[in-house]
Amino acid sequence: MYVKKRGQLKELVASIIRPKIVQGKYLNGKEFVSFLEQILDALNKGEIPSTGSLVEVFNKGILERCLKLYSERMGKLRLPMPEQSLQDAHERSREEAMKAFEEQHFGRHHAKKSADQLDEEMKEVFKNVIMTNEYQSTRLCEALYTKCEDRMDQLQVLRLPTMAKFDAGLQQCNQSFEQECVGPSKANYEQRIMKMLGKSRSLFIKEYNQRLFNWLVAFSLVMVVIGRFIIKFILVEMAAWILFIFLETYTRMFWSAESLYYNPVWHFIVSAWETIVYSPILDLDRWAIPIACMAALGILYCRCYGRRKHGSQWLLPLYNHQKGGSNRPRSD
Repeated sequence: MYVKKRGQLKELVASIIRPKIVQGKYLNGKEFVSFLEQILDALNKGEIPSTGSLVEVFNKGILERCLKLYSERMGKLRLPMPEQSLQDAHERSREEAMKAFEEQHFGRHHAKKSADQLDEEMKEVFKNVIMTNEYQSTRLCEALYTKCEDRMDQLQVLRLPTMAKFDAGLQQCNQSFEQECVGPSKANYEQRIMKMLGKSRSLFIKEYNQRLFNWLVAFSLVMVVIGRFIIKFILVEMAAWILFIFLETYTRMFWSAESLYYNPVWHFIVSAWETIVYSPILDLDRWAIPIACMAALGILYCRCYGRRKHGSQWLLPLYNHQKGGSNRPRSD
């Protein structure tokens, strides 16, 4: 009975199974075992796609799209910008990219690996953005620093020395730097520009009093000439002489001009000078020459026009020539 049933089972198995055909050749037992060993080796080496590898292939495409989304968001930033603002933008873009990945990924275990890979690649992109931000910040702050330095050099050589204009230019330069210089390089350049502005102001103050003294001496002499020969107003001439005598005699009496700078009279003169030379309405350092030319032309025109109108005087002195006389009186 057993033998009979065994024979029936063999016939059934033989009717069900089919020989393995590889490349058109039927395999026997040894060849089939060798074929199975090759398949197992290929599976172990990952040469034959498995369920996990197929999931990774699908997730790779999703990962690339999410990374592109992150890169586009970071690429729209206007650099340079403060470090904290850049960090906040990175966090927002990262959350958006990770959210998109969570909505589209396949699997769990393999998706976690892809998510970790996405996070690492976003960190690499963020490092490049940080380097770009540092470069742009350095470039911007360096340009502003150079601009302020040039401005300070211009203020050192004002035609009419005025502390008010120098301080206004210094304050404007400092405010412009504070508002426009942003990014990680700002702290470093803040120290540099404060040091540079301090040196420029010290140098200007050192030469300010001496230049102002020379200007006042020249101004007093010019006003003497104007009051005596042009407008012929004795009060102007006297005031100019008093100023000239004060400046010259004080320095002779006290040996040096530096001692003058601590005198209350000098402080009053400096205050009056600053008020006249520089104000929000008029900057004489810029308009002194045009105003002086216009005033000279106006005075000359008034004198010439007035004499022609009355007809009593000539523009230039004339002399009468007489044959017999040695004395030649000057004509009107």
